[in-house]
Amino acid sequence: QVQLVESGGGLVQAGDSLRLSCAVSGRTFSRHVMGWFRQAPGNEREFVSAIDWIRMNTYHADSVKGRFTISRDNAKNTVYLQMNSLKPEDTAVYYCAAAGFGATISPQAMGVAHEYRYWGQGTQVTVSS
Repeated sequence: QVQLVESGGGLVQAGDSLRLSCAVSGRTFSRHVMGWFRQAPGNEREFVSAIDWIRMNTYHADSVKGRFTISRDNAKNTVYLQMNSLKPEDTAVYYCAAAGFGATISPQAMGVAHEYRYWGQGTQVTVSS
């Protein structure tokens, strides 16, 4: 069973930076597509960023392009989300997600939540103006 634990959330001011981490249990991390999603109160869960496991290609929602960067360290079984120039509208619970072992996801589907099999409990990010 793959378990995901997020950390690094907190309360920051607009313009600040945060780095979220997601530690993944098990020995199969290097062969999972990894993603970050977020959900603000009253809103549906939305895609933020993803990284595949073959070519390490990265994908970002338009709303975070140029500000957020996703990366992974297979030696540490960890995926990161570096968030710069944070805005109040980035306030949300951020969830880490992993697709199934060895699964591939088309670029067009990287942002589709049901492509991911495993989910963390989330970490709160609050950006004050």
